[in-house]
Amino acid sequence: MAYKIAVCDDSGADAEYISALVSEWAGDEPVSIRRFSSAEEFLFRYAEEKDFDILLLDIEMGGMDGVTMARTVRRDNASVQIVFITGYSDYIAEGYEVEALHYLVKPVRREKLFEVLSRAAERLRKNERVLLLEHGGEAVRLPLYEIRWLEVRQNYVTLHAAEDVTVKRTLSELERALDERFFRLGRSYIVNLGCIRRITRTDVILADGTAIPLPRGQYEPLNRAVIERT
Repeated sequence: MAYKIAVCDDSGADAEYISALVSEWAGDEPVSIRRFSSAEEFLFRYAEEKDFDILLLDIEMGGMDGVTMARTVRRDNASVQIVFITGYSDYIAEGYEVEALHYLVKPVRREKLFEVLSRAAERLRKNERVLLLEHGGEAVRLPLYEIRWLEVRQNYVTLHAAEDVTVKRTLSELERALDERFFRLGRSYIVNLGCIRRITRTDVILADGTAIPLPRGQYEPLNRAVIERT
């Protein structure tokens, strides 16, 4: 797969360094690397080219910061892999809102960047997986990465995604068609681990504000699953 990667940093030296490491990581694989000196410059290009696969974003930039830029992109792009590069740790909470893959602290170590890029590539490969469903008399292809959570309603299951899809299938049957990014919560729910913002003793709060009841005994297993996925 040919990846399209954006490096957005207002420091020319840092952008050049990161771009060189990305080229080294790619090796002989076809990779397109675009450098941008500001969030505004990137968004101007992004308005016409929404096919970027990986974003390597500095957070502290003159004008719009990297987190605000990521929120703008995430509104209509659920699959792009976002990696923040920063000298600060103050923005980690905001990263949950945009489902950031990782934070890299400057100066970025070669081995760590390679590891994160490989994880991003693996996620992109997984994002190619889809569920084939029958809905409203039509065949629907639903990408797994779009599914935030699933819930049972009587004899039906609703898959909450960009557009909700309700099918007459069992939750267990659909669970077998999913992958390790999903976690089952009791008899009624399955949640996408990447969409979780926080976990309380009684609820799972998703990035869109949805609160899903947390069954008794699931707090520790769910926290472990989230940590292992990180």
